[in-house]
Amino acid sequence: MITQEQLKELLDYDPETGVFTWKKPPSNRVRRGDRCTAICSVGYILIGVLGKKLYAHRLAWLYMTGSWPEEQVDHINGVRHDNRWVNLRQADKMRNMRNSGLRGHNTSGHTGVGFHRASGKWRAYLNDNNKTLHIGLFDSKSEALAARQKAAREMYGDFYFSE
Repeated sequence: MITQEQLKELLDYDPETGVFTWKKPPSNRVRRGDRCTAICSVGYILIGVLGKKLYAHRLAWLYMTGSWPEEQVDHINGVRHDNRWVNLRQADKMRNMRNSGLRGHNTSGHTGVGFHRASGKWRAYLNDNNKTLHIGLFDSKSEALAARQKAAREMYGDFYFSE
């Protein structure tokens, strides 16, 4: 794997903007000072370094700390191409998943809120360690959402994703 020293020879990283620029371009199609802006299909910036394609957020971690992240690097604001240093933090997979937005199959428009047909009420719930934790049934979607948000803030702390 690439070291911090090798990385700093090849690329500059601006922690305030999260942008990488080339110091030693990898080919004649890239110039010194060019920004690394290639966004992959899932929204992360990919940079080809020493024959490997690596995520910019992981390279930012190496650049700033001198070591590779132990597990995953979480984008605090949920924007996958926002690699500002203040927006990055280490996380295990479960915490990283807690800080993700709506899933594609969501129909209520809010994470952890759904209509419970049997009762005719809105249900609030959390998922933790592959278990669904029932918060309660409510007359309105807004009541269910408020209860879910309160419970999520208490349970997830800094890794709570606010919609």
